[in-house]
Amino acid sequence: MPGYRDFVPRQGFQPTLALSPDAGTVAYSSNACGRFDLWTVPVAGGTPRRLTRLTDQAVRRIAWAPDGGSLVFAADRDGDEQYRLYRIGPDGGDLVEIGAGPRCQRVLPAAPFDAEGRRLVYAANDRDETVQDVLVRDLVEGTEQRFVPPPGVVFQPVGISPDGRWLLTGGFRSHTEVAAYLADLRDASAAPVCVTADHGGGLFEPGPWASDSSGFYLRTDLWGEFVAGAFYRLATGSLEPVAQHDWDVERIEVAGGTLLWSVNQDGRSTLHARHDDRPLPLPCLPPGVVSALALAPRAEPLVVLLDTATRPAEVAVLDAADGVRYLTDARPRAFTAGTAEPVEPEPVVYPSSAGRYVHALYYRPHTPDPHPVLLSIHGGPEAQERPAYLRSGLYQHLLAQGIAIFAPNIAGSTGYGARHQKLVHRNWGGFDLDDLDHAVCHLRAEPGVDAARIAVMGGSYGGFAALSCLARLPYRWAAGVSLCGPANLVALARACPPTWKHFVAAVLGDPDTDAGYLTQRSPITYADTITAPLLVLQGARDPRVPRAESDRLVARLRGRGVDVRYEVFEDEGHGFTDRENELRAYEDIAEFLCGHLLAPAPG
Repeated sequence: MPGYRDFVPRQGFQPTLALSPDAGTVAYSSNACGRFDLWTVPVAGGTPRRLTRLTDQAVRRIAWAPDGGSLVFAADRDGDEQYRLYRIGPDGGDLVEIGAGPRCQRVLPAAPFDAEGRRLVYAANDRDETVQDVLVRDLVEGTEQRFVPPPGVVFQPVGISPDGRWLLTGGFRSHTEVAAYLADLRDASAAPVCVTADHGGGLFEPGPWASDSSGFYLRTDLWGEFVAGAFYRLATGSLEPVAQHDWDVERIEVAGGTLLWSVNQDGRSTLHARHDDRPLPLPCLPPGVVSALALAPRAEPLVVLLDTATRPAEVAVLDAADGVRYLTDARPRAFTAGTAEPVEPEPVVYPSSAGRYVHALYYRPHTPDPHPVLLSIHGGPEAQERPAYLRSGLYQHLLAQGIAIFAPNIAGSTGYGARHQKLVHRNWGGFDLDDLDHAVCHLRAEPGVDAARIAVMGGSYGGFAALSCLARLPYRWAAGVSLCGPANLVALARACPPTWKHFVAAVLGDPDTDAGYLTQRSPITYADTITAPLLVLQGARDPRVPRAESDRLVARLRGRGVDVRYEVFEDEGHGFTDRENELRAYEDIAEFLCGHLLAPAPG
């Protein structure tokens, strides 16, 4: 029987790609050598080239300069989310830091350069740690122009128009309250102006510019429950729909006269394209998720970061002749050697309260039933369980051991309409926990399920939800796992990155004015009801979930004699940047879950 590490991808990727101006090379971030370094590979295929050799940093975002002579990237240290910006040559030489200054969070957009490559756009909270400004840096003179957001708005820069006149920025109040702002770069005193205000509130998330600078594309929920693609025309201030589906448009890209967009169809990414307003045929994708893409005119080439449930994330080229052509190979030993057969998830819909229905993915092992089940809860909460190779092979390893996995998209999840997503706003541990309660009821009635052996696991928000299940739902759980999960919502709201203050108040709650509600919904409040064996994993440098709160939860449980295993990673933050740490964590989770789910059920 193959062990957990036989299911581990040979490398992992950050969700970022950059295509060189000549469309011949793609840059990406991979941990093939332990840390997330900057790599390049020819689009035609060949041997990948490692450009950085980082010891305690992780490359998070990449962009190519317009002349192809350099790249810029953002990297943080040991997961502290204090990103710094660097410039490097395409051969890995001449590494320099851009805008070196105080420790702060610097955010690099997907298209940070102007057309000439002289100006670079990024965001930073260097002036005030609670405010995320946008800066336009002249790379020749070393000067900067700063744009300050209105109160309660977090600026996320998008880019400079091709004619060099306009700076486009997104203004976030929450994931569902986003506006588009423009600033005239010809006027040194100009302030950013919200250009979508006349269309009301809601989602107006700006995207790429049209090549003639006549306007920009954006994602909006203006016309219904699902997110559509639209075009904002500068001359008239009008919004024109360009892509409408019965699912969310998840990303839009433009290159020359080619417009490409991806649609989240019940969790699966589907691609659509037009060139000069005519449909452009694209090869079919296997069921999976496109987490990043890079586009050349006429989609020649179209490079994607493609992740499926049965093959880990890979950098791949899509073309009409070859279909999907992989540039990397991250397949684990268990599949390349044929010692295990991967499992595809099946979509499931189950009823919840108030006439609502919840979509889920159900992975059934190839082994004979009845199967113990892991209830797996995604992070976010405004995220989605999708058909991808998750948890560094943990899912497929557990399936090979005979453990089924049920992964629901409970209240707060994206992909199923704005109303479903907003149910969790200022209501953590409400409708979402009710949906998890109904998930257990569904499983207990499902043929082939061993109802006496159900465990729950989650990371980040999913860790909170897993702890809430253990503490507040009346079931005899076989085990629980919390990975970077907040046990105390008041502490979570206080510890959030300073620039997130208004966002957290809108989505979670204000730690000063909402302390009563946040305490009432915190798992730590119900710690004395937790009896199931528990594995808690925590990053010592986590900037969001304070280690002290995990320490307190573990001490409370151990004081009552609960079986608690506690793992603290001294050089990690909210998640993993070191590959060996990540593999050790998931190996521990696999051992813990197999030990409790495959043992005979208690009498």
